[in-house]
Amino acid sequence: MLKQHSHIVAPIPDELRTRALYTVGELRTRGKADKDTIDTLYDLIVELTEQGLDFFFLEPLRRLKAGSMMMGMAKMGIGSMLKGSKMVIHKVLKKLDDRSLSAILDFIEEIIHEPEAAR
Repeated sequence: MLKQHSHIVAPIPDELRTRALYTVGELRTRGKADKDTIDTLYDLIVELTEQGLDFFFLEPLRRLKAGSMMMGMAKMGIGSMLKGSKMVIHKVLKKLDDRSLSAILDFIEEIIHEPEAAR
C-alpha cells in the first residue's frame, strides 16, 4: 500500500532488516499476543524507531558538519522523544490482542524493503 503513495525513506542496517523480518515471521507463527511476544515486538519497534530518529534528525546535522554542542543538544532532544515514544509504545502493546498483533506485523512487513539494485 505504501508504494502507491509518496513516502519518505529511512535506511536501516541489513542486519536489522533481516532480524526484523525473521522476528515478524516468528511472531506471526506464534500468533498469540502473550508477554514474550509483546516484549519481543516492543524491542523491535524501539530499535526501528531509534534508527528512524537518528536518520531524520541527526543525519542532516552530521551532513551539515554540526558542532559537538549542536549535536549534543539534538541528541538530548531525541533522547526525550524516544523516552516518550517508548512509554506510548509500551502502553499500546500491553493492550494488544491477537488480531491487533497481526495488523502490526503486517505494517512492519509493509515498511521494510530490501535495497534496490544499483543502476
